[in-house]
Amino acid sequence: MYQYNRDDQSLIDARVEQFRDQTQRYLAGQLSESEFLPLRLQNGLYIQRLAPMLRIAIPYGMLSSRQLRKLAHIMRYYDKGYGHISTRQNIQLNWSHLEEVPDILAELAEVQMHAIQTSGNCVRNITTDQFAGVARDEIVDPRPWCELVRQWSTFHPEFAFLPRKFKIAVSASKEDRTAVYLHDIGLLLRHNAAGEIGFKVLVGGGLGRTPVIGSVVREFLPYPHLLNYLDAILRVYNQFGRRDNRYKARIKILVRSMGTEKFTAAVEKEWQHINAPLVDEATVAKLQKHFPLPAYDRSLSDDLLNNDNTIAQDNSAFAQWMTHNVMPHRQAGYAIVNLSLKRTGMAPGDITDDQMDAIADLADEYSYGEARTTHEQNLVLADIRQSDLPALWKRLTQLHLATANIGTLHDIICCPGGDFCSLANAKSIPIAESIQRQIADMQKLYDLGDIDLNISGCMNACGHHHIGHIGILGVDKKGAEFYQVSLGGNAGFPPSVGTILGPSFAQERVPQVIESIVRLYVDQRQAGERFIETYRRIGIEPFRTHIYPQ
Repeated sequence: MYQYNRDDQSLIDARVEQFRDQTQRYLAGQLSESEFLPLRLQNGLYIQRLAPMLRIAIPYGMLSSRQLRKLAHIMRYYDKGYGHISTRQNIQLNWSHLEEVPDILAELAEVQMHAIQTSGNCVRNITTDQFAGVARDEIVDPRPWCELVRQWSTFHPEFAFLPRKFKIAVSASKEDRTAVYLHDIGLLLRHNAAGEIGFKVLVGGGLGRTPVIGSVVREFLPYPHLLNYLDAILRVYNQFGRRDNRYKARIKILVRSMGTEKFTAAVEKEWQHINAPLVDEATVAKLQKHFPLPAYDRSLSDDLLNNDNTIAQDNSAFAQWMTHNVMPHRQAGYAIVNLSLKRTGMAPGDITDDQMDAIADLADEYSYGEARTTHEQNLVLADIRQSDLPALWKRLTQLHLATANIGTLHDIICCPGGDFCSLANAKSIPIAESIQRQIADMQKLYDLGDIDLNISGCMNACGHHHIGHIGILGVDKKGAEFYQVSLGGNAGFPPSVGTILGPSFAQERVPQVIESIVRLYVDQRQAGERFIETYRRIGIEPFRTHIYPQ
């Protein structure tokens, strides 16, 4: 992973001390609430329903074991002993004390971490595939390009106060695991006919109140022009994006109002003024050195994944974990392991300080000292020897991190909702648990196959409900919490936004409604069909008729 140089460290240390001074002045009454607001947002600090929330940046989801241990320490001594992984691969602390936040930032800086640009109207954390560098369907490793964009966007003087927040994702695999079409800018790494590396550039995707699938503005952008083309896009947005109405300020609204063709023409015109290439082979080579391949044992084979093994034959729990949580690795003899943070009874995406410390130990012992956060609010150990899988499974089982539910209906994406967030209309976490308990039979769960279920507590869509195969949105009805259900969303290829099923449901009805939906799917599916495939074949009307009988 990227390691700070001396200038990087000096910059982060200086920002910590700046915020310490700003916080002390605010607490002393020398700064007003409105004056302090942009300063705290620049450092990832929100004021939530019960306490300040601090969002810590995890660039493209990568964490060293040293960083994991520091996060565990911070959760233990400055918070309530746990943190929450967000859909942007960051980690949030929900119980920070304002006066201690500068101390937390100082501790983060000791391990090359920060909370800069995790909030506010700026370019947020750059996200990518949690399997970057190890996925079998990968075209190239996207992480050096993520780091390039991260360096370009951090403290960029033109883009510190954009019309609204701005999110960029980079994908380099045949299967999209980043929801790249649903970002303000999506970058798809590709080879052209000559074998040269470049990007398919998408602009104007997003969720929230107006879910939009991004538009293609460049089918192939040669990589030397990446940064100046991004500059052109952001300059057009800064110039024409609305600032008078925050609900119409995202770039997706600008692209829609101008039209893709006119917006693209404006970007191309701006680009002509700044189209001298800013990225060369030396730049790329320097960044790639930060992401070297581990010292794999290249004498190994894929025996454990390809053949029956006695442990799986004798232990059904291990066999199910191998089936659902273990993925093929590009290097023979190794595997990718997903650590589920979706055990029934726990808030989806939450992790304790003790678990974080233990994962650091496992990362050192089994995975070259590194772990990753995921868009689905889980964790990944990316480089596990197949021969170590039985021992690792036993350790993860003891830590309650081996629940074999990755990709299933229990692997719910869920925002913190009304339990924490001051913007939420309804709670999310109890809904997730009630659905898990309603469909508790694991064999039935496996029979249902892959189903993405996403829950948001409000229209800001932090739980990405629009792109769940089944999406649930909390709404307010005269002070009561109700839930709207949508079907047919999809984050990967091809992307789609869900369609609202019908009138919303009271909280106690939601689990039964979800069970009725999946029951109809089972009745209607053809051999080998996943939920999303059955939905696309039969449409929403059979589900409506089933849930809302005349």
